[in-house]
Amino acid sequence: MQFKLKLIAAVAALGLMQGCSEDFLDRPPLDALTSGNFYKTDDEIMAGTAPLYNIVWFDFNDKANMSFQEARAGNLNSNDRTAYVKHAIPSTDVNTLLPGYKSFYKIIAQSNNAYKAIKEATGSTASAAVKGQGLGECRFMRATAYYYLVTNWGAVPIVYDNVAQINEPPTRNNIEDIWKLLIQDYRFAAANLPTTAVQGRLTKYSAEGMLARMYLMRAGLNQNGTRKQSDLDSAKYYAESVITKSGLTLAPTYAELFESANHNATKNNPESLFSLQWMPISNPWGINNSFQAYFAYDANITGTGDGWGAAQGVSADLVKYFTENPADSLRRKSIGMFDSDVYPNIRKANGGLKYTRPEQLSAIKKYIIGSPADNGGLGGFMSANINSYMLRLAEVYLIYADAVLGNSASTSDAKALEYFNAVRKRAGMPVKTSLTFEDIFKERRIETVFEGNSWNEIVRWYYFAPAKAVAYTAAQHKENYTMSYLTGSTNPKRYNVAYSASEFYPVTANTLYLPFPEAEIINAPSLKNEPVAFDFSKLKD
Repeated sequence: MQFKLKLIAAVAALGLMQGCSEDFLDRPPLDALTSGNFYKTDDEIMAGTAPLYNIVWFDFNDKANMSFQEARAGNLNSNDRTAYVKHAIPSTDVNTLLPGYKSFYKIIAQSNNAYKAIKEATGSTASAAVKGQGLGECRFMRATAYYYLVTNWGAVPIVYDNVAQINEPPTRNNIEDIWKLLIQDYRFAAANLPTTAVQGRLTKYSAEGMLARMYLMRAGLNQNGTRKQSDLDSAKYYAESVITKSGLTLAPTYAELFESANHNATKNNPESLFSLQWMPISNPWGINNSFQAYFAYDANITGTGDGWGAAQGVSADLVKYFTENPADSLRRKSIGMFDSDVYPNIRKANGGLKYTRPEQLSAIKKYIIGSPADNGGLGGFMSANINSYMLRLAEVYLIYADAVLGNSASTSDAKALEYFNAVRKRAGMPVKTSLTFEDIFKERRIETVFEGNSWNEIVRWYYFAPAKAVAYTAAQHKENYTMSYLTGSTNPKRYNVAYSASEFYPVTANTLYLPFPEAEIINAPSLKNEPVAFDFSKLKD
């Protein structure tokens, strides 16, 4: 509750607006808190960094996340995100592409500004520990924004000081340098964040978990079919540290991860390493989680006048996976609604929600939690009372297994199997006695689908095995379908699925990265230039 109140107060004080300036480098708001009048005490530092947990991420979460990450990765069937499903995104897209791109530089700008203000605060009485925590939060958030930029656009400009660089034309920097910077940022965060923190705040293990993810991904960059062993070793080291030292545990069931009672503004699931902390209110705008508004298939679910997701659904490719793997029913029911599924915690007053749309797509279930009445009176229009996972312990378990596998064709390493199978057992799936890359990749896809990292995983594969990554996307079914429950089938339930003519849209070298928004190119033609090496001597620390 303390973090929640500070977060709301800080957002109101900062006056952060969701619209960015037309300039590429976001200028600090005129009424922004600065080192001259704020960031001088422990409470002020914690209040000043609190908005980094939600409002700066709003434009990404609002529309871009599902387009950039899930539609492109073959997980989403969506009439209004067709261009992303087909890898045919126009640079003129001002509804999703432009605000999504700018959202990451908004995060970077506010992280840079807060970092500078904390370091330069005059007359500060803040403790060294809280200063370190605040600085660590800033560097962590900046790194995360660059992670999404480099996986979605490749070579992008590095902005490290918005004031100092305000008159410089933006210059794209090499992909390798962006990876170097964001790993440096996460390492700084790991060294400065506390081992425990107020619930919802980042810790040392949040940063170590991200380091495990980053090293595993970078291991394949420019490696021509193999992966760099030193990066694999680092991924294993950080994953093991999180697993054995953080004190976090896997939630007993998969379903409870996505119930608001277990993951909301005042309570974070013990599996969460990093989550966006949304408030169940929409004033000020931008601190609210609008996901349910767009993906709940019926307004009767939300009870707040939104619920516009009737034309959205789980992709044909995921439906094929779940119908061919009926044992994975525990995760399936929490990911997508199939005909005849019953959800007691949605529309409680009516005895629960029974999904009966036999001539429609499978609707999305993950993060769909129902009305305020279903959630203790909390929530409202476009303001569902649930946080968004950015990194969970289960993923770190799978990262460990992947890092151990490394460049081998398979592994039967005991620890790798222990962690991998822990995730499988919770899902009610049979354990494996040997693992391949494809085993781990598929498990990670299903475990974390719709959690904002799916496309990045395809880029990770593309880094070291582009032909295999392209073949994977080429085999993904993206056609429409309808389904109906086979009456009487139980344990597992069975379905009749009618697919339309098969549709495949493989990624290519030319579509791996999103186009730069046309509006940004007009404002900054230098974005069309070839990327250059970044001068790391410009960084003061």
